[in-house]
Amino acid sequence: MVSRWNPNATNVKIFSGNSNPPLARAICQSIGLELGRCTVSTFPDGETFVKIEENVRGQDTFVIQSSGPPSNQHLMELFIMMDALRRASASRITAVLPFYGYARQDRKDQPRVPITAKLVANLLVAAGANRVLTMDLHAQQIQGFFDIPVDHLYAAPVMYQYLKEKSLRDLVVVSPDVGGLKMAHAYAQVLDADLAIVAKRRKSATEIEAMTLIGEVDGRNALLADDLTETAGTLTTAATMLRANGARQILACVSHAILNDLGIQRLRNSTIDELITTDTVLRPAIEGVRITTLSVAGLLGEAIKRIHTNSSVNSLFEFKGGRTS
Repeated sequence: MVSRWNPNATNVKIFSGNSNPPLARAICQSIGLELGRCTVSTFPDGETFVKIEENVRGQDTFVIQSSGPPSNQHLMELFIMMDALRRASASRITAVLPFYGYARQDRKDQPRVPITAKLVANLLVAAGANRVLTMDLHAQQIQGFFDIPVDHLYAAPVMYQYLKEKSLRDLVVVSPDVGGLKMAHAYAQVLDADLAIVAKRRKSATEIEAMTLIGEVDGRNALLADDLTETAGTLTTAATMLRANGARQILACVSHAILNDLGIQRLRNSTIDELITTDTVLRPAIEGVRITTLSVAGLLGEAIKRIHTNSSVNSLFEFKGGRTS
């Protein structure tokens, strides 16, 4: 706990757009604050209207808004809310993005394409953000796209607590692609598990072809670890390969489950026994898929407390004597 935090006498206010109100309310409840009053609505022509319904002059303000589907709408809400707070003389504005959209467009991998993750960073600053708090970026170098402080949290401590309670034996953590090896290695360390890799080749944005399994999974429980899934192509293809190579129980651990219809259908037909994810993105109930949703509200709430009191957030990265990064 942060000793200087007093929710009854603090000059901090938290607001939320329409992307994930339940998470925003849970964050406020975890730190003993009321969610700030604001109106965020849409005109008939699709334009967004925002009005901050309480005084924020000189206040340390936080705007909680994931950029999950519809991504563009939720980002515009965030930009307009921050502009309203800046014009209302808030002393500091922190953009809290539990899920940072467009993070997969972080480089020019072919001619004449944008680096949209950098564009979003520029727009956040232009709209008035003085600081950014986010979780499990798809590419950690996105922190370097900003010239303002970025606090990058990980869902791994929350995931670890749940996995520890399951007491899985003969566990092997599997990276579904080479890019996720660092995350999988972190899970393997804290869970005292072995490590395996599925090398893949992407055919298209929605289609994956698994190539090679590196590691031993025969007769063992397998945990696929990744930062996000949308079409579930990477996860389900990797799970099929694991089952074909003798894996017993197959679990998938994903920070952001932004599932579309294709992803849901693939998971229903897959060999994945349980998908473990978080509430960074608002998602309706899905039938036919065993999904366990863990809350990161306490983790984000603690980070907000520490940012407000100018305390270190470094210890939030540490658990079981290790680090998530």
